[in-house]
Amino acid sequence: MNFQQLEYIVAVDTYRRFATAAEKCFVTQPTLSMMIQKLEEELGAKIFDRSKQPVVTTEVGKPIVEQARVILKEAAFLRELVRERQGTVSGELKVGIIPTLAPYLLPMFIKSFLKKYPLVRLVITELRTETIVENLKSGVLDVGVMVTPLGDRQLTEMPLFYEEFVVYTAKEEPLSEKKYVLAEDIDVKHLWLMEEGHCMRSQILNLCELRKQATNHTNFHYEAGSIETLVKMVEANAGVTILPELAIKDLSAWQLRQVRYFKDPAPVREVSLVIHRHYVRRKLVDALREEILRHIPPGMKESRQREVVQIG
Repeated sequence: MNFQQLEYIVAVDTYRRFATAAEKCFVTQPTLSMMIQKLEEELGAKIFDRSKQPVVTTEVGKPIVEQARVILKEAAFLRELVRERQGTVSGELKVGIIPTLAPYLLPMFIKSFLKKYPLVRLVITELRTETIVENLKSGVLDVGVMVTPLGDRQLTEMPLFYEEFVVYTAKEEPLSEKKYVLAEDIDVKHLWLMEEGHCMRSQILNLCELRKQATNHTNFHYEAGSIETLVKMVEANAGVTILPELAIKDLSAWQLRQVRYFKDPAPVREVSLVIHRHYVRRKLVDALREEILRHIPPGMKESRQREVVQIG
């Protein structure tokens, strides 16, 4: 038994296909299959049911794979101890980030982070919240940049900043005449929302119980796939939408004139770095956290006088 074999069974358990697991482990499929078969013979147990597609981990195989994950994490911890003693920040960091954050947050810090840490390879993927959570638990991702709190005991949340929600309104809307907006001022019949699956959608619906109002209107049916689409729908069809604060930095001067702020305490979403509670490469994560915080406006780092809107 060796670390390589343990990495192979974890990869198969994660990706559910031998071909994909082999590709991710940079070996041929026959080599990976042979090494796993040797491990199964050594342990006297079938770890995977190969007769099913995608591959299924057997009942006896599940605790074996889980223990393999623990062993590999502990081995990674030993390597990390050495790196910390050497004072180096290096290695690959696999990051998942939600789509309503990625286009606004990433350009703020990526260039400076890579320049500061040239030995780090960042692999960043835009994913929805539930997929990031799943991938953090399986080890596919190292860290998630997402909206919290999640309330999951398997994960550790490290708050970064608190992003205000603002209202973007068409000129024809009564809200355009207001200087500050209250949540109850929003007419749900005129509200454009993200499609199902986006955590921002559920946050907006939770804002002043908009969910209850929404169920009473049959014409409340269009769902946008991006923040940019929400803005365009307001401009083309009237109505209002609710945007996160970072998104308005990309608006033009005339578009900014259609932004209205909520009256204090303004509703916000809490944005955090999220890792598995047993994740060991904290030096890399700390470096990422520090670099993001260097580029966030100071006023966004405190939750004071703000109301954190729950995800669900």
